[in-house]
Amino acid sequence: MHDDAFQADQAALLVERLRSGRISRRDFATAAGLLGLAFVTPARAAAKELVLSCWGGAAVAAYADSFGKPFEHDTGIPVVIDSSGPSMGKIKAMVDSGKVGWDICDTSAGSSDTLGRAGMLEPIDYAIVDKSKTIPEFAMTWCYGISAYSYVLAWDTQAVGGTSPQSWADVWDLKKFPGKRTMRRSMHGVLESALLADGVPRDRIYPLDVARGFDKVRQIKDDTIFWEAGTDSERLLRESEVVMGNIWSTRARSVDEQTKGRVSWTWRDGQIASGVFSVPKGNPAGKDAMRFLNAMNAPERQVMFLKLLGSGPANPAASAMVPPELRRIDPTYADNMAQQIVMSDAWYGEHYADVYPKFLDLISS
Repeated sequence: MHDDAFQADQAALLVERLRSGRISRRDFATAAGLLGLAFVTPARAAAKELVLSCWGGAAVAAYADSFGKPFEHDTGIPVVIDSSGPSMGKIKAMVDSGKVGWDICDTSAGSSDTLGRAGMLEPIDYAIVDKSKTIPEFAMTWCYGISAYSYVLAWDTQAVGGTSPQSWADVWDLKKFPGKRTMRRSMHGVLESALLADGVPRDRIYPLDVARGFDKVRQIKDDTIFWEAGTDSERLLRESEVVMGNIWSTRARSVDEQTKGRVSWTWRDGQIASGVFSVPKGNPAGKDAMRFLNAMNAPERQVMFLKLLGSGPANPAASAMVPPELRRIDPTYADNMAQQIVMSDAWYGEHYADVYPKFLDLISS
């Protein structure tokens, strides 16, 4: 079950990129005020519009430019961005009160599964939303993926002495590559990497062999700093507190740029995760929310989103449209995707509640 940390981290990361001069104000589209956007509270006006809830920051401009403006141009329906963050608690409170103010929410596969099972979400209407225009694993009952990111292997080139790690097995080889490692304080990406390091082929990762994965994690947990925020994963590598580790591809790109290549990374045996949207039960715009979700499938819009926020397109047709300068950072570009596995949200939805507390006990003991 994926949490919402990555969505919030995306917004923070693009703000950092703007402030550091690594992205232009034109590309960033600066601020919501320059875009003519308004922020709304849950008790929105009754005018015909569609409200997209996201996690704020730079994501406001990215969603508006990539998806909101084109949809309004096509349909005449304004897309208003609410940046207060669609947490599970807020969505539940809205639905329970009967005062739903959001039409589509930047959630996660895990939280969507939980909310959907509890009757808080509309099932995705695949009579409207074309499930063939996303990665098959991203077309779920309660949410739909329009973008992707990855967990990837990153390393400090100076610390490894010019011999780059070639696989997750190298991460577990403390003799060949001495020094601290880093991984997320979550089983996402960690168990997959552990099993790959233990010799499990990519096409046999799921269902996850939890016991085997735990045994493998146990081997290096005392030499691993487990990060919670994406900024921490980047800082640990930038400041040479760790030699290598498993971090989000967006953060790998950022620290690579900041260190001018001292920190490098690879798509090899990365794990692709979904960037999804869900629709609250009883949303005011009704089926227009599904139509907007389907409009987000447009490959050129997803490529713009890659440029602005660094998340890869979910529509396979977009791969051919990705310009050469962006292919290196696109997790779903054909050559990059061929090296990775797609994470199983179905597995996490079924097993997360039972396995996650045990994982925390493991890395804390």
